[in-house]
Amino acid sequence: MTSRHTIVYWLSTGFLAFGMVAQGVAQLSHTKGYVDIITHLGYPAYFLNIIGVWKIVGVVAILIPGLLLAKEWAYAGFFFVMSGAAFSHLAAGDSGKAVAPAVVLLVLIVTSWYFRPLDRKIHSRLSKETA
Repeated sequence: MTSRHTIVYWLSTGFLAFGMVAQGVAQLSHTKGYVDIITHLGYPAYFLNIIGVWKIVGVVAILIPGLLLAKEWAYAGFFFVMSGAAFSHLAAGDSGKAVAPAVVLLVLIVTSWYFRPLDRKIHSRLSKETA
Protein backbone atom coordinates (compact mmCIF):
# COMPACT_ATOMS: atom_id res chain seq x y z
CA MET A 1 0.00 0.00 0.00
CA THR A 2 1.43 3.35 -1.02
CA SER A 3 1.67 6.25 1.37
CA ARG A 4 -0.92 8.12 -0.73
CA HIS A 5 -3.38 5.26 -0.21
CA THR A 6 -2.64 5.29 3.51
CA ILE A 7 -3.26 9.04 3.73
CA VAL A 8 -6.51 8.80 1.74
CA TYR A 9 -7.66 5.91 3.93
CA TRP A 10 -6.97 7.63 7.25
CA LEU A 11 -8.34 11.01 6.16
CA SER A 12 -11.58 9.51 4.83
CA THR A 13 -11.88 7.17 7.80
CA GLY A 14 -11.21 9.98 10.28
CA PHE A 15 -13.87 12.23 8.74
CA LEU A 16 -16.26 9.28 8.48
CA ALA A 17 -15.69 8.34 12.13
CA PHE A 18 -16.16 11.93 13.27
CA GLY A 19 -19.37 12.30 11.26
CA MET A 20 -20.85 9.03 12.44
CA VAL A 21 -19.99 9.57 16.11
CA ALA A 22 -21.28 13.15 16.01
CA GLN A 23 -24.54 11.99 14.43
CA GLY A 24 -24.80 9.00 16.75
CA VAL A 25 -24.42 11.12 19.88
CA ALA A 26 -26.88 13.73 18.59
CA GLN A 27 -29.36 10.99 17.68
CA LEU A 28 -29.05 9.30 21.07
CA SER A 29 -29.53 12.70 22.72
CA HIS A 30 -32.70 13.18 20.68
CA THR A 31 -31.53 16.60 19.60
CA LYS A 32 -34.60 18.53 18.44
CA GLY A 33 -33.29 18.87 14.88
CA TYR A 34 -32.87 15.11 14.53
CA VAL A 35 -36.29 14.36 15.97
CA ASP A 36 -37.84 16.84 13.54
CA ILE A 37 -35.99 15.34 10.58
CA ILE A 38 -36.76 11.70 11.36
CA THR A 39 -40.45 12.36 11.96
CA HIS A 40 -40.63 14.54 8.82
CA LEU A 41 -39.29 11.55 6.87
CA GLY A 42 -42.04 9.36 8.33
CA TYR A 43 -39.98 7.31 10.79
CA PRO A 44 -40.71 6.97 14.52
CA ALA A 45 -38.46 8.89 16.91
CA TYR A 46 -37.20 5.68 18.54
CA PHE A 47 -35.28 4.94 15.31
CA LEU A 48 -32.82 7.56 16.52
CA ASN A 49 -31.82 5.27 19.39
CA ILE A 50 -31.27 2.30 17.10
CA ILE A 51 -29.36 4.22 14.45
CA GLY A 52 -27.35 6.20 17.01
CA VAL A 53 -26.12 3.12 18.86
CA TRP A 54 -25.18 1.25 15.68
CA LYS A 55 -23.29 4.24 14.26
CA ILE A 56 -21.10 4.41 17.37
CA VAL A 57 -20.59 0.63 17.44
CA GLY A 58 -19.73 0.72 13.72
CA VAL A 59 -17.08 3.39 14.26
CA VAL A 60 -15.48 1.27 17.00
CA ALA A 61 -15.45 -1.76 14.68
CA ILE A 62 -13.84 0.21 11.85
CA LEU A 63 -11.16 1.87 13.99
CA ILE A 64 -9.87 -0.95 16.18
CA PRO A 65 -7.54 -3.60 14.74
CA GLY A 66 -8.90 -7.04 13.94
CA LEU A 67 -12.62 -7.79 13.80
CA LEU A 68 -12.48 -8.05 10.01
CA LEU A 69 -15.99 -9.37 9.58
CA ALA A 70 -17.35 -6.68 11.91
CA LYS A 71 -15.61 -4.05 9.76
CA GLU A 72 -17.37 -5.35 6.65
CA TRP A 73 -20.72 -5.31 8.46
CA ALA A 74 -20.05 -1.78 9.73
CA TYR A 75 -19.23 -0.46 6.25
CA ALA A 76 -22.34 -2.19 4.86
CA GLY A 77 -24.51 -0.82 7.65
CA PHE A 78 -23.16 2.69 7.15
CA PHE A 79 -23.82 2.42 3.41
CA PHE A 80 -27.39 1.20 3.94
CA VAL A 81 -28.28 3.84 6.53
CA MET A 82 -26.78 6.74 4.54
CA SER A 83 -28.21 5.65 1.19
CA GLY A 84 -31.55 5.17 2.96
CA ALA A 85 -31.26 8.67 4.41
CA ALA A 86 -30.50 10.18 1.01
CA PHE A 87 -33.40 8.39 -0.69
CA SER A 88 -35.75 9.21 2.20
CA HIS A 89 -34.96 12.91 1.83
CA LEU A 90 -35.50 12.71 -1.93
CA ALA A 91 -38.79 10.84 -1.48
CA ALA A 92 -39.96 13.49 1.00
CA GLY A 93 -39.24 16.19 -1.58
CA ASP A 94 -36.42 17.75 0.43
CA SER A 95 -33.85 20.01 -1.19
CA GLY A 96 -30.34 19.02 -2.20
CA LYS A 97 -29.14 20.78 0.95
CA ALA A 98 -30.95 18.15 3.05
CA VAL A 99 -29.56 15.27 0.96
CA ALA A 100 -25.95 16.55 0.89
CA PRO A 101 -24.78 15.30 4.34
CA ALA A 102 -25.86 11.74 3.52
CA VAL A 103 -24.16 11.91 0.11
CA VAL A 104 -20.93 13.26 1.64
CA LEU A 105 -20.92 10.43 4.17
CA LEU A 106 -21.61 7.92 1.37
CA VAL A 107 -18.53 9.16 -0.47
CA LEU A 108 -16.47 8.86 2.72
CA ILE A 109 -17.80 5.34 3.36
CA VAL A 110 -16.91 4.10 -0.12
CA THR A 111 -13.52 5.87 -0.06
CA SER A 112 -12.58 4.47 3.35
CA TRP A 113 -13.74 0.97 2.38
CA TYR A 114 -11.89 1.02 -0.96
CA PHE A 115 -8.58 2.34 0.41
CA ARG A 116 -8.46 0.28 3.61
CA PRO A 117 -5.16 -1.54 4.20
CA LEU A 118 -4.80 -5.24 3.41
CA ASP A 119 -4.75 -6.17 7.09
CA ARG A 120 -8.24 -4.66 7.39
CA LYS A 121 -9.69 -6.78 4.57
CA ILE A 122 -11.16 -10.25 4.98
CA HIS A 123 -9.83 -11.69 1.73
CA SER A 124 -6.20 -10.82 2.53
CA ARG A 125 -6.36 -12.85 5.73
CA LEU A 126 -8.04 -15.81 4.05
CA SER A 127 -5.53 -15.85 1.19
CA LYS A 128 -2.63 -15.82 3.70
CA GLU A 129 -4.11 -18.78 5.59
CA THR A 130 -4.59 -20.87 2.43
CA ALA A 131 -1.19 -20.02 0.96
